[in-house]
Amino acid sequence: MWREFAANRGGLFGLCLLALIVLLALLAPVLSDETGLDVTKASGRALQAPSGDYLLGTDADGRSVLLLTYWGARVSLLVGFSATILSVLIGTVVGIAAAHFGRWISALLLRFTDFFLVLPSLVLAIALSSVLPHGVPTIIVAIGLTSWPTTARLVRAQTMTIESRPYIERSKALGGGHLHVIGKHVLPGVMPLVLANTTLVVGSSIIAESTLSFLGLGDPSLASWGQMLERALSVGAATSGAWWYLLPPGLAIVVVVLCFTLVGRALETVLDPRLKEVRS
Repeated sequence: MWREFAANRGGLFGLCLLALIVLLALLAPVLSDETGLDVTKASGRALQAPSGDYLLGTDADGRSVLLLTYWGARVSLLVGFSATILSVLIGTVVGIAAAHFGRWISALLLRFTDFFLVLPSLVLAIALSSVLPHGVPTIIVAIGLTSWPTTARLVRAQTMTIESRPYIERSKALGGGHLHVIGKHVLPGVMPLVLANTTLVVGSSIIAESTLSFLGLGDPSLASWGQMLERALSVGAATSGAWWYLLPPGLAIVVVVLCFTLVGRALETVLDPRLKEVRS
């Protein structure tokens, strides 16, 4: 699998760049000084253009935009990974249960899934973030609870395909219970699809977090890319020509989401031979 993945230049590039970004985000307390994020300790002028002292200029409070963008990666990646884990976990459980048990359980879970599919996930996430206390945990819960239906549909379809195979019938005939069939046969069969889908969901979760923070529903005490864009808009950075305040967080979101997309597409090609044949 690794040889096939490494042969995909786009996926390999995305994985290497993504690993570098995650590593730098984890080492932020070591490589930089967190006190520079404190407004009361800012030493620069408001909206100062890029210079030798501030490579990406300063924000409206005189803080380094480079430092804000660097530390903002920690919040955005934390929310992206955490919300994806919650979303994929719910979707996998619902999808396997709906396909395996069938009958009224399947009908109930499918109607429940359709209810969330009909509602716009972003609008529902905004509603949850408005009701619950503002903060990173609230954004994680709001995104995770609203983005699982697509995963549930994919897992259900894959589970139905696996359970139609003869070895599943033999396992049941030999006395295999629900836990045995799901744990030994169904779950290993759907995990490659879940893994490939997870990388794509992370990118969507980061965009959702940036959107919620941009709308003022994030934690104002923490630096995140969405919060930077919201702050830049509120102080009129676009109209005053302070492009250095807008471009870094916007480009950071684009680069990270692009990396996850490249990795996800490459994993799909490796794990699904049919896609490999079509793209070749």
